[in-house]
Amino acid sequence: MSTIWQKLTGLSEEELGLGGEAMEIREEREEVEEKRIEPKEDVKEALPKPDKPQEKWLEEEGQLSVDVYQKPDNIIVRSTMAGVRPEDIDIAINNDMVTIRGERICEEKVSSENYFHQECFWGRFSRSIILPVEVDTKNAQANLKNGVLTITLPKKKLRGVKVKKDKAL
Repeated sequence: MSTIWQKLTGLSEEELGLGGEAMEIREEREEVEEKRIEPKEDVKEALPKPDKPQEKWLEEEGQLSVDVYQKPDNIIVRSTMAGVRPEDIDIAINNDMVTIRGERICEEKVSSENYFHQECFWGRFSRSIILPVEVDTKNAQANLKNGVLTITLPKKKLRGVKVKKDKAL
């Protein structure tokens, strides 16, 4: 086995000044590989087996494409949602982040070997967007029209604080 430096330079270990040191490292690596032990069958059987289905967060999720822009009083988030029903969309908003989750269900089951080309994502999707300003979550609105989701997030009004004059003693 040659080192990467040998492959790049074409020089031997001795010419590179790696003679004994490289051999020792290689021998240690071979010893470690030889010491790897597989668990015995009775140990494998004794390991706990999960009785629950895989957690939802481990399932494959598609990432939603979005446009985010501002108007004088609002932040607008838009995304295409073709094939998604409004009841299959969940939108969570806090002061500086919006999260959109949902599921696009393919009603026709087609086996993978029958596809010539497949780009559409079917299944669960989500997207979290950090907003550039704080928004008024109570007055946010969402609309799904012609397969386009539009979320309107009113910007929070900055409230000034008046400074009082300190009375002299």
